[in-house]
Amino acid sequence: MTVSDFLISRFRAWGVQRIFGYPGDGINGVVGAIARAGTIEFIQPRHEEAAAFMACGHAKFTGEVGVCLATSGPGAVHLLTGLYDARADHQPVVAIVGQKPRPALGGDFQQEIDLLSLFGDVAREYVQMITTPEQARHVVDRAFRIALATRSPTCVIVPGDVQEASAKAPAHAHGTIHSGAGRTEPRIVPKTADLLRAAEVLNAGEKVAILVGAGAANAAREVIEAADKLGAGVAKALLGKPVLPDGLRYVTGGIGFLGTRPSYEMMRDCDTLLMIGSGFPYAEFLPEEGSARGVQIDLDARMLSLRYPMEVNLIGDSRETLRELLPLLGYKKDRRWRSRIERRVEEWWETLEKRAHHDADPVNPQRVFWDLSPRLPDNALIACDTGATVHWYSRELAMRPGMQAAHSGNLASMGAAIPYAFAAKLAYPDRPAIALVGDGAMQMNGMNELITVAKYRDRFIDPRFIVIVLNNRDLNMVTWEQRVLEGDPKFPASQDLPDFSFAGYANLLGFAGMRVDTSSKIVPMLDAALTADRPVLIEVMSDPNVPPLPPHVTIKQARNYLRALARGDADAAKIVRSSIKEMFA
Repeated sequence: MTVSDFLISRFRAWGVQRIFGYPGDGINGVVGAIARAGTIEFIQPRHEEAAAFMACGHAKFTGEVGVCLATSGPGAVHLLTGLYDARADHQPVVAIVGQKPRPALGGDFQQEIDLLSLFGDVAREYVQMITTPEQARHVVDRAFRIALATRSPTCVIVPGDVQEASAKAPAHAHGTIHSGAGRTEPRIVPKTADLLRAAEVLNAGEKVAILVGAGAANAAREVIEAADKLGAGVAKALLGKPVLPDGLRYVTGGIGFLGTRPSYEMMRDCDTLLMIGSGFPYAEFLPEEGSARGVQIDLDARMLSLRYPMEVNLIGDSRETLRELLPLLGYKKDRRWRSRIERRVEEWWETLEKRAHHDADPVNPQRVFWDLSPRLPDNALIACDTGATVHWYSRELAMRPGMQAAHSGNLASMGAAIPYAFAAKLAYPDRPAIALVGDGAMQMNGMNELITVAKYRDRFIDPRFIVIVLNNRDLNMVTWEQRVLEGDPKFPASQDLPDFSFAGYANLLGFAGMRVDTSSKIVPMLDAALTADRPVLIEVMSDPNVPPLPPHVTIKQARNYLRALARGDADAAKIVRSSIKEMFA
């Protein structure tokens, strides 16, 4: 048994079922061991960045450790974006990376990079190079254990000659490490005194607002019970979108630039804030400091009182902590605050419906998401990319129980949606997967990973893998940011994208490629995709001039917007017409 053989057997002991990776001479020993063992599936994407995104997506959808693999040099470098995505969104990922043979290190050898320094930031919780066979066991064990304990990426570096060396157990001697595999989940709850203090704050509040993030994913029932007792409304940070169904009348939806008017008003007017498992970063969309008392629940003590100065900080698992807190909460008989929130939510959904049915040139992107929402299967796996697409995903798409969704939230990297959806589909091959992508992310790397989907489509029990591409020939989110945040008109040299037939390309790969260029085609195409017997790509010819209005427009934003139009934005007339429609709705 070589060290590589041992590594794969140890990965299997940690429950790894598949590794996303790209081969190369720096990692050949490990790849060969995967083939010999036959116990772990090797998934080959088109690029190492996608491999890391897939590992992160696997972690997001399953709660398990995602594993990615790359060769030395450029292969290792390509992993970084996906690993930073895992770090930013607190996901356990283990990267195994090849390195040049030990005798060559320090000799400026081909593809030699200081990998310990390269991964020292993104895998700062644990990055280690195996320099002797005896190290292999504890390095792998610690990489997995620390990834799970800190919910972050870790990295194992293996020189080529170590990969081929004979495996050796550590001697029973001074200076050796004897580790074991396996981990159990702890039950982490705050002290009773702290729970009592939190209950006092929440019970005293007359207008309670709750904000949930991805950290509340396992606590939906408890959040609902807390909201009912407190008469509270519940806003959802972007990564917390799937936590609660949007059919609940007091769920105000998203928060922030991508959020809703009810969420903005609730945070503005509340007197008490309960934040659960969220690191939502934008202070201007939280209560003004001093206007509300605060209680926060988070498993990571480093995230407490970071976004708003909380009166009570509870370190604990969201579900377990809420279960301890609920018996201490009184039922608020005055429901005027809750009734007001429910009226605002009802009005907001009416507003979204009106906006979705406005005419556009050629297709209103809001209409696509509005029509998709009620047609999504209850067990859908949804991945949304970064770009203007996420505006409509955040607002128009209503989550229901049983759905799962993922987005590159804190890193906000383009190009994650198709790798996410693909990893989710491999983990749950009997469920439909939907990727929502803009043309910028699609041209960046999404098109390449369609080839990967085509390669592995025979493994899908449910054949439905649907990619919806908004094609507006514009890096639309940045274009609007230039206008609203900077006061600059659109800069075509920076923003215009080459026109490309995504549907035609999909047909070449064996997908069903469909093109939507009028609103009347949206529903028939969606229905066809959701009943198809193979992967489908729907290319929507989307209007780039439909404004993704924030829930509240500041004077500065309005001034910048007008300045951008006055400075000669080529689409000024179309933008004004669309903006007037949106505002009147």
